[in-house]
Amino acid sequence: MTSHVHLIIGAKDEFLLQDIMRDFKKFTSKKVLSAILDNPQESRKEWLLQKFQSKGGNTFWGTGNHPIELWSSKVIEQKLAYLHNNPVEQGLVFRAEHYVYSSAIDYAGEKGLLDIDHI
Repeated sequence: MTSHVHLIIGAKDEFLLQDIMRDFKKFTSKKVLSAILDNPQESRKEWLLQKFQSKGGNTFWGTGNHPIELWSSKVIEQKLAYLHNNPVEQGLVFRAEHYVYSSAIDYAGEKGLLDIDHI
């Protein structure tokens, strides 16, 4: 999505989901901001950097998460369908598996950008 991300994640053993999300946000925001700064052809550099900065520091991801516990197979299937169909609903693609940043392609029998565990 152009303004947000949907993830289905889980934690094993000693890892806490809040720690995973904290580290994910920290790592990705640094990478994106670095890519903006290091790209001499980025014409929107000042505007983008202004959008991602505030008095409190980096706000690339904004504040908070909206976690939903996936407590049953039905809920998992429902949320996975929502996640995959979100780019279609937003008018970015006609078919879910055509959105390059989605795992929908993996569920359609092809290989996406990331390794995933089918659920």
